[in-house]
Amino acid sequence: MLFIIAKTNLSLPKESPMSDATTSDAALTDASYLKAKHEAGMVYADYVLHTDKPAQTEGWQAIYDKVQLTDSQKELLGSFVREINVIVVSGIWCGDCVRQGPMIQKIAEASNGKVNLKWVDRDEHIDLQEKVKVNAGNRVPVVIFAAEDFELVGWAGDKLLSRYRIAAAQALGANCPLPGAPVPQEELDAEVQDWVDQFERVHLLLRLSGRLRQKHGD
Repeated sequence: MLFIIAKTNLSLPKESPMSDATTSDAALTDASYLKAKHEAGMVYADYVLHTDKPAQTEGWQAIYDKVQLTDSQKELLGSFVREINVIVVSGIWCGDCVRQGPMIQKIAEASNGKVNLKWVDRDEHIDLQEKVKVNAGNRVPVVIFAAEDFELVGWAGDKLLSRYRIAAAQALGANCPLPGAPVPQEELDAEVQDWVDQFERVHLLLRLSGRLRQKHGD
């Protein structure tokens, strides 16, 4: 998993101990650049149709129908008070995106409008993809988190911890899954919780931000 903290008023380390990559590209800390990319993005309903292969859209819909947030997760996400602008760099053809994308969308839907989520195709926005490489590769999905004014908060990419544990067990163990094998519900649930944790972390950072508390008087 990768998560990088950009400039903030909080006394946080420059890099999360969970991070495995860094970026020095100034464009990511340019709020106008992120705003322009966000405005150029698509809402989920349009993004999943952004393909000439109906089977790809059906794959996303199948996972969306299977992903369920718990009552406690919905309550947490519905309690957000800070707006979070989010850009997902994705490929509709990508297996990791097919699995994680619907999770991220359901999290946004549960936030009562506080998570302003847009989707961009990796190959159509290669300039952005190049700025969020993971281990020197153009891996997707990458989720870029920004404050209400598009100041960069951080980004997470490729897979989160629960999925890496599963992938390691499959790739390094005695048996590997067959291509296209169904994803067990408990694996989806664990990954959903990982993403809920990421969004909660970003929201708490913004909720405690000195500059935003001064702006909102809270």
